Amino acid sequence: MTFEELGVNEPLRHAIEELGFISPMPVQEKVIPHLLGEDGDVVALAQTGTGKTAAFGLPVLQRIDVADNVPQALILSPTRELCLQIASDLADFSKYIPDLKVLPVYGGSSIESQIRSLRQGVQIIVATPGRLIDLINRGVVKLQNVHTVILDEADEMLNMGFLDSINAILEHVPDNRKMLMFSATMPPEIGRIAARFMHNPVEFVVGTRNEAAANVRHIYYMVNARDKYLALKRVADNSPNIYAIVFCRTRRETQEVADNLIHDGYNADALHGDLSQQQRDIVMKKFRDRVITILVATDVAARGLDVDDLTHVINYGLPDEAAVYTHRSGRTGRAGKTGVSVAIIHSREKGKLRDIERIIGKTFERKEVPTPEHIIEKQLFSLADRIERVEVDDTEMGKYLPGVMKKLGWLTSEDLIKRVLSLEFRRLLEYYKDAPKIDFIDEKPRKEKKDRKEKSGKNDSDTDKDRRTASKGMERIYINVGKRDGFYAGNLIEMLNAFVGGKRVDVGRIDLMPSYSLFDVKKSDARRVVASLKGSDFMGKRVYSEIADQNKDYAKASQRRSKAKDQAENTDPYDAFEIFKKKSRKRK
Repeated sequence: MTFEELGVNEPLRHAIEELGFISPMPVQEKVIPHLLGEDGDVVALAQTGTGKTAAFGLPVLQRIDVADNVPQALILSPTRELCLQIASDLADFSKYIPDLKVLPVYGGSSIESQIRSLRQGVQIIVATPGRLIDLINRGVVKLQNVHTVILDEADEMLNMGFLDSINAILEHVPDNRKMLMFSATMPPEIGRIAARFMHNPVEFVVGTRNEAAANVRHIYYMVNARDKYLALKRVADNSPNIYAIVFCRTRRETQEVADNLIHDGYNADALHGDLSQQQRDIVMKKFRDRVITILVATDVAARGLDVDDLTHVINYGLPDEAAVYTHRSGRTGRAGKTGVSVAIIHSREKGKLRDIERIIGKTFERKEVPTPEHIIEKQLFSLADRIERVEVDDTEMGKYLPGVMKKLGWLTSEDLIKRVLSLEFRRLLEYYKDAPKIDFIDEKPRKEKKDRKEKSGKNDSDTDKDRRTASKGMERIYINVGKRDGFYAGNLIEMLNAFVGGKRVDVGRIDLMPSYSLFDVKKSDARRVVASLKGSDFMGKRVYSEIADQNKDYAKASQRRSKAKDQAENTDPYDAFEIFKKKSRKRK
């Protein structure tokens, strides 16, 4: 099928052909004819990068009356970045339609200049909900002539808390308008918006609901928690032409990872909520211009980012919800291209990984963390490829070649190549010299462990004592929260990032028990960690921490505390007072 067969007019076809559009993508084949010729609203479920902007943009542009200089179409997006991207795409599509005006309206920019543009007249408004509400309340934006409303990344807008704003905006739009919602996932709130504001909506699904993009490969590396950053560097080094977003869970972790990458010589920067809008714009411009090739970001900051040709999306920490993972992975493998979504996990995140697999309908492939030998070989071949393809200007180089040949003529071609490679990769070679494998080794089945324990003659108390013993050069820390509290290794790392100031804490072995946990840190960090964690809070439970005593039975101590707590909760206050009086008399 062609765009002409879909009903797209000649000026639009001329523009998109110049942009490289050859044939329609699946979502465009479904949505464009409906918007141009059918009644009823549309709910379209499709991943990012599947051609959604053209799917709604081309028919919207075609339905605009350029002689009427008032807003006729409204497009809502969750973030400033996506708002600007949509407006830019619509401007490109309408290159050969004179007098058609598209205005992006968003927070963080001068509202006075936006008001001036609105008063001069525009036909299409692309807006973030917050700024549009502000302009409606000022009486600047009039939406009574709007015939098409589009909610792009609708699930993201709901995640960001824009439901009330969307409801308020739609109250100002005529009832007989056509409405479209584009979303990667289908949360219940979208159904409620459809029921309230849409007329007989038709649902188009490209792929499967909540499914991850089909042309994205999903792989994971499993390492100890302390080796996550080393694994990240190896993934980057193993991809000489990497252009990636690294997703972290917290702002602090995002900035820390970015700072470490910059310090280690990578073209990286951070994007998170602590940055001003101007700082975010600068970072995004550098990333789009490929001045930086690794963007370390939180999910909130990266929502709505529209960047083409990403080679990797790297999950430095898995998200709690599969829908968030779907959005992350959908940022690579766009417009029919292939991409890679990488998860760097520790052993206790395996269950979360399996849950995500089940929901997105994809299987993650476990890979070994790239070895130093493989990384160096990959880098060497990349350099050889660049040397082979470089264009040589014989006229210019000919002036300098005789002097250089005289200087280096005594070297054989093999010697010359060795020296060029050594010059290029000296840092890499020195860094990876004697570097160990860092893959996490899965534990043997329980029966094998039991057999080994019986052969060694160790009993349960010996095993408990081993658990309380720190690794060489480390100190063992006790904390009074465990699996029963919903506390896992990821929560521990987040707590350390949140509460322990100063230099980053390296965490070693972690043992999670039902009612408490034990973990290793460097001896020099132990007292700082204990002091920082005391008095903190986890899920409403006050945290206690201490340097572990090798001879203390923490399991029995936790059982006593739990029993005392249960008794206290189940004892009538009057009975409790009588018990207290009896104990007091005994002490006397």
